[in-house]
Amino acid sequence: MNNSIVTEFMILGLTQNPELQGVLFIVFLCIYLVAFFGNGLIIIVIIYNTTLHTPMYVFLLALAIVDIICTTSIIPKMLGTMLTSGKSISYGSCMSQLFFFTWSLGAEMVLFTTMAYDRYVAICFPLHYSTIMNHHMCVALLSIAMVIAVTNSWVHTGLILNLTFCGPNNIDHFFCEIPPLLSLSCSPVRINEVMVYVADISLAIGDFSLTCLSYGFIIAAILRIHTAEGKRKAFSTCSSHLIVVSLYYCPVIYTYIRPASSYSFERDKVIAALYTLVTPTLNPIVYSLRNKEMQTGIQKVFAFLKH
Repeated sequence: MNNSIVTEFMILGLTQNPELQGVLFIVFLCIYLVAFFGNGLIIIVIIYNTTLHTPMYVFLLALAIVDIICTTSIIPKMLGTMLTSGKSISYGSCMSQLFFFTWSLGAEMVLFTTMAYDRYVAICFPLHYSTIMNHHMCVALLSIAMVIAVTNSWVHTGLILNLTFCGPNNIDHFFCEIPPLLSLSCSPVRINEVMVYVADISLAIGDFSLTCLSYGFIIAAILRIHTAEGKRKAFSTCSSHLIVVSLYYCPVIYTYIRPASSYSFERDKVIAALYTLVTPTLNPIVYSLRNKEMQTGIQKVFAFLKH
C-alpha cells in the first residue's frame, strides 16, 4: 500500500558534472553490453549444448539469468537519466526496480554458495559426485535459492512500501536502493534497518562464510594433488573465483550492515557499482568463458549459426 505524498522520485545519479556524465555514459553502456551479451551467450550455449546439462552449468545458467535481470533493472534507467534532463522515476517504477534488484541480490549470494558447494563435492568427493549432485539435489538447491531470493525481496520491498515519503524526493544514488530510500522516509525506519541487518548477517555474511568454507576444503584437496601443473591450474581457478566472490560480498556486507544515518552516498555509490555493475560483468569471464567446455560449446553455437 502506498502511504506516500510523493508520487515520483528524482534520481541524482553518480555525478552532476556534465563532462563526467558523458564519459560515464560510455563506460556504463560498454559494461552493460558486455554483461548482457556475455551472460546471454552463456545462456544460449548451455541450453544448446546437451553435454553442458550438468549441475555446474545449470547453476551457471541460473547465475547468468540473475545477472541479466540485475543489470537490466538498473543500467538502462541510469543511462536514460545521463542522456536526458528527465531524472524522475515514478513511485511504482522505483518500487519495481527495488524488488527486482533485491531479488537478484539474494539470488546471486545463494547461487555463489551453491556453486561453491557443487565444486567442493566435485573435487573432494569425485567418485560420489553424480550420486550426491543428482537431478533432485540440483532442483532442490535452485528452488531454495529462488525461495530465499523472493522472500528477501518481498520483505524489504514490503517494508519500504509501508513507509511514508512526504518530501524531499531526491534519491542521492543511481538507482532505487534501500539506504537512500530510508534516508528520505518521513516515518520511522527502525524495523527496516533491523531487517536489513538481519538479512546482511544471515544472507551476506552467512553465504560468504559458507562459500569460503567450501573453497577452504577445495584448496586443502588441491594441496594433495601431486603434479605442479594440476596445482597451478586449480589454484588459478580458485583464486579468480574467490576474488569475484569477495568483490561481491564485501561491498554488500559493508553497505547493509550500517544504520541509514551513517551512509555517505558519494562514497557508497561507488561501492554499490561493484556489486551491481562490475561483478555481473566479470562473472561470465571468470566462471565460464575461460572454461574449455564452454569454449567448445561457444564454437558449436557459432558453427551452427554459420550454417
